[in-house]
Amino acid sequence: MKIDRIDIYHVSMPLLAPWKTAFSEEHAIESILVRMESDGTVGWGEAAPYSVPQFCAEWCPAAFLLIRDVFAPLLIGRDIASGGQLQGLLAPFKANQFAKAALDTAWWDLQARRAGQPLWQMLGGSAPLIEVGADIPVQDSIEALLARVAAAQEAGFTRTKLKFRRDSGVAMVARVRESFPDMPVHIDCNCGFTLDDLPLFRELDALGLVMIEQPLAGDDLVHHARLQGRLTTPLCLDESITSLERARKAIEIGACRWMNIKHGRVGGLTNALEVYQVCRESDVPCWIGGMLESNIGQGASIALATLSGLSYAPDIFPAGRLYHSDLATPDLVGVSASSIRASNLPGHGFQPVPEKLQAMTLQSAAAT
Repeated sequence: MKIDRIDIYHVSMPLLAPWKTAFSEEHAIESILVRMESDGTVGWGEAAPYSVPQFCAEWCPAAFLLIRDVFAPLLIGRDIASGGQLQGLLAPFKANQFAKAALDTAWWDLQARRAGQPLWQMLGGSAPLIEVGADIPVQDSIEALLARVAAAQEAGFTRTKLKFRRDSGVAMVARVRESFPDMPVHIDCNCGFTLDDLPLFRELDALGLVMIEQPLAGDDLVHHARLQGRLTTPLCLDESITSLERARKAIEIGACRWMNIKHGRVGGLTNALEVYQVCRESDVPCWIGGMLESNIGQGASIALATLSGLSYAPDIFPAGRLYHSDLATPDLVGVSASSIRASNLPGHGFQPVPEKLQAMTLQSAAAT
């Protein structure tokens, strides 16, 4: 499949309400969209590493420049027959997994559209009806948090994730567990703590959480292994898993008992499939995560979430929960509030609305 043209868009999507985590408070989400064309067929990819380097070392303006000036010119005119071949071309360039993921995902979407096949089927998925989880950002009060969890339970969500930072307090999590004892709950720390916080984690360990997600720094596998050895509650790694090799090392040293797979964070769908396979071979339960993206990025996460053997409801956010208006069509509509069905359209099934894309674009470029 010869790559004829690549267009890159740096966009900003205003949020309905601020999204608060351990590291930031976002009022709009920036992402990079990639349009890849071959012989008249078009595929779309997306990566959203945030507007500044807080989630990881990457950030959207830098990813835009890297794709525009280095990656896209490298790929134009090449006949790329597999995701592995594309990854091989990008491999000499260190890190920058989100920038690579935008291109890798666009390639997979393009390949599936050319074949007239849904992306989830091309990836080997077998379960197009997906139960999704409820994700709740940091709230200003216990009352607000309890109201959000109650709404999630009423809507039928089978599990709830609570964003957790230092000022959240163990008491807030304890109140959720007391008020909703039958709801599976885990917390996501987004790298906000250190091993010196062991006393706090021992308090959390007594609350019967499903897991504690990414408590320590993303580059600190060793201390995650030490912390896991001192807790009963499983640790789940997210920001730490940036490649297949990192996943293997985390499993080897016992740094986690769960793994979150984000295609953006590991460099694309090609690499996400490899991490998924290693987890299955190692009997480490895994589940699909996602960034705050448009439905284009969510479409790739949905495709991954159809794979067999995943152990936990994924992080997939229909745009209506997050944005005033998603830039992609069609709308991501659930079968119910807590479940969605993967599209049977070719590819991931989503593409930008031209007028919305133009309105939300901060900068754009093309390579031919």
